[in-house]
Parts: sequence; C-alpha cells; structure tokens
Amino acid sequence: METNKDIEQLLLSIQKAFDVLVEKRTDFEAKDVKEALQGSVKTQTTLLSFVDEHISELSTHEGIDMSKSSVWTYRKIRKNLAEFIGEKYRLTDLAFGQLTEPFISDFHHYLLDEKGFSSGTITIYVSLFKKMCRIAFERGLCKNLLFAHYRVGTPRVTTPKALSMSDFIKIRDVELPEDKPRLSVSRDLFLFACYAGTAFIDTVSITKANVKVLEDGDKWLIYNRKKTGTLARVKLLPEALELMAKYEDGARDTLFPLLSTNRVRIDLITICKLAETSKTYSYHSGRHSFASLITLEAGVLISLKNIRQFWEIEPAWIPWLGHIAVCYHLMLKQHSH
Repeated sequence: METNKDIEQLLLSIQKAFDVLVEKRTDFEAKDVKEALQGSVKTQTTLLSFVDEHISELSTHEGIDMSKSSVWTYRKIRKNLAEFIGEKYRLTDLAFGQLTEPFISDFHHYLLDEKGFSSGTITIYVSLFKKMCRIAFERGLCKNLLFAHYRVGTPRVTTPKALSMSDFIKIRDVELPEDKPRLSVSRDLFLFACYAGTAFIDTVSITKANVKVLEDGDKWLIYNRKKTGTLARVKLLPEALELMAKYEDGARDTLFPLLSTNRVRIDLITICKLAETSKTYSYHSGRHSFASLITLEAGVLISLKNIRQFWEIEPAWIPWLGHIAVCYHLMLKQHSH
C-alpha cells in the first residue's frame, strides 16, 4: 500500500513538472522534465547546505541571544536529517525542489520508530525544521512554503504496537525463503530486541567487548546507549546468547551483521505477512515488548527492587514495569478463580 502511494505521488509530481514546461510554450526534452521534477541541484539550494548555513549564522549569536544548547539542538536535527535522507533516498542531500509534503511526515515517523526519540524531542526537532523551511521560503530559496500545514503533534502511530505471545511465536517459527537469507538476519535482529530490549542502533553497534561475565557466571551486555550515552546493563537470556553465537564472526567486531533500519523495517513487513500475524510490527515493537512479553509471559515475577538488577537501562521504565507486573498478577489471580 505504501509503495502504491509513493508511486502515485511520484506520477503526480511528474505530471506537475510536465505541465509547468508545457505552459512555457518552448521545446523541451526528457531531461528537462527530470530537472523540473527534482530541482536541478546546480541551480537550487539544497536542504542540508541551507541547514549548514543557518547553523553557522546561529553560531555567531552563541552566548549572546542564542544558547549553546540551542545550537547543539540544530546540529542534532541536521545529523538526523542527513541520516534520514541517506537511508530513505540513498542520497547525500536533496534540493528544495525535490521535497514533497510526505517528507516531513516520513521524517517524523523516522524519529519516532527508528530513532526512538520521545514525543517532546520530536516536537522540538520537527518544529525547528519547519521554521528553517519557512526561512528558506522567505529568502526565496524555495518556491513554496513547505510543510506550513503540517501539525507537529504525534503522528498516527504514537506508540509501538504490543506484540502478543502468539504473534511472537509465529514470527519466531515461520519458515523463511532460503533464497532470501537477509530475511533471517532481520528476524533475528528483531528477536534479539525481544530478548534483550536493545534499541536498533545499539543492537548493530554493540561488540564482543560489551559482553561481560560476572562472578556468578551470568553474562551481561554492558554498553553506553547511542541515543543518550547512558550506561545500560542487560542480563542476557539463553535465547539472546544463542543468537549471538549464531552470528559470531572473527572478522567482525560487532555481535550482528550491519543492516539499515529501513531495510529491517521492510523485511519485517514481509516476515509478518509470511507469518500471518494479526498486525505488522516494527523493530521498536520488539524492544517495547521485552519486559511484558519475555519476562512476564515466561512467568518471571518482577519486583521494583530487582528490576534494576535485571535490566538497568532506563529508570523511567521502572514505574511502567511495576504497573505491568501488578496487572499481570491480578490477571493470574482472576484466572485462577
């Protein structure tokens, strides 16, 4: 469905570019349509080059009427824009003429689903991005006021879809085509999120050096989160250790092969279809389901006292996990009656 939508959008954009050239009443070729569609990079200011220029301007005001943290925020937006453009468009930059209305919504979802940023952070990033686009329009760098009507509130999918045990088993056990080995890798990365609760960027970045054996013989994953830099400690379940052993490679430092978030997202759509799950899940759904699915469904009683011992990643999750534990306990009690 998303592919059809993208194709329809592209066809509409091509027709629009064609109509503009026809109105000029001059001869034109296919390359002229292409340049009118995409916006010639040679003649148009590109998005990231403008952002760089804007950040340079703001830097001159740092310490005067612009705080250091504000400039840092703009740099973070620039970094995430570059990564988003690279993953979605396979390009290093885009001309303003190439930007269409779905761009900002896709960027919004990227920050939410792939980067896992909080709604507050996303609101700031998207609002400032819109502000930069407005400044570019006011300076005559783009013909249209882009994204003026986009509401910065949370997009339609505000929280990861909860992964049920039945769907988890279907994804884990479904037979995948042997001629598409990458699907198996994407599934294993997703399963590791279910077993260890790690964010995608951390899963593909952690190395053998991050695996520590404590005095009691248990293996723990100890690393600094890419998103926040905070120390994370995850006690590795047997299933997680099996996946790590499966991909052990002396020629590679990382525990798992590197795949892009976009590639895994697309693969998970295919996997969910093959597994005939009730919903289509994202990687973040697996991570989000770590506590409730793997620990509670497995019959592990979690108390507020031992949560930090088992999973020392985000203290903010502790009240949430405690709530789940209470609900689960009441559910079992009701079932026993």
